[in-house]
Amino acid sequence: MAAGLLVVLAVSCTSGPDSPKSTAGSSPPSQERSASSELQSDYIDVVNDVLPSVVEITTEGGLGSGVYDKQGHIVTNAHVVGEHRRFTVNLADHQQPLQAELVGRYRVNDLAVIRLEDPPSGLRPATFADSQEVEVGQIVLAMGNPLGLSSSVTQGIVSALGRTVSTPADGGSAPGTIPNMVQTSAAINPGNSGGALADLSSRVIGINTLGAVDERLGGAAPGIGFAIPSSAVTRIADQLIADGRVTSSGRAALGVTVRTVLETDSAPAGAAIVTVAEAGAADEADLRPGDIITGLGDARISSVQTLAEALAAHSPGDRVSMTYYRAGSSHTVQLTLDTLRSP
Repeated sequence: MAAGLLVVLAVSCTSGPDSPKSTAGSSPPSQERSASSELQSDYIDVVNDVLPSVVEITTEGGLGSGVYDKQGHIVTNAHVVGEHRRFTVNLADHQQPLQAELVGRYRVNDLAVIRLEDPPSGLRPATFADSQEVEVGQIVLAMGNPLGLSSSVTQGIVSALGRTVSTPADGGSAPGTIPNMVQTSAAINPGNSGGALADLSSRVIGINTLGAVDERLGGAAPGIGFAIPSSAVTRIADQLIADGRVTSSGRAALGVTVRTVLETDSAPAGAAIVTVAEAGAADEADLRPGDIITGLGDARISSVQTLAEALAAHSPGDRVSMTYYRAGSSHTVQLTLDTLRSP
């Protein structure tokens, strides 16, 4: 919701011969200027409140952004930190770069936490919103360091909620699937990853992660970007800070590793189980290595990616049906989904 936005209601009236004429439905110029001035003031307030909490992270392989707390913990994207363990960090309001080290990464949700080795005094922690309060249409500002342009701000709206987004393979890691993403029209470019998506109450509603790619044009799709919602960010980051790993991701799992199997014409045919975790959902349902998963709930499974997308639509504890092939015969089993944990 846009804070401080003045809404002007037009009231019809009868004008006499000497009365100034007005157009029905229009607002006096002074009121229009007042509304735009208040909205502009809101933007400036948000930038002043949030931007000091957004940092620039440099590794040997690239550049990214992050948002930190008062103890010097910085949450960013896992693809920003990559395989590195040490980083150079530039704060928005400090001239000298600082050193940081890895606390933990959780590639499944593309999140990581690093920590300043010698945090300065006066750090301004970011305030995270409750994702349940985010609404489609509300104004948001994306802050980060796109293309190396430090402390940049772009503006847009929340375009959609609950998007399931597939992330590309990066640094040798397999493609991933992240559920419940916030879609925004605010521009998100390389270097923005890990930065803040903030509302007009100066709360971080998400961590900027990636922009959509138009495969037909081979480039970015303007006006379509995605951020990991704040509630998922804080849930994962808190666990990484406390334990260095994630045991309660809020995401459903089968407790298996899988690979894509192909038909004779090379078309994807299903997800073959490679390993089964002891006491996991698949183990409890008596699934075995070599079984080929072809359906989960209402979703047809043809590959590792489609299985990940189907699981992203469920929560731990959901009871679902699963179809699989074993020794040439089709079987269906009911199972209770487990919780996805750190690998």
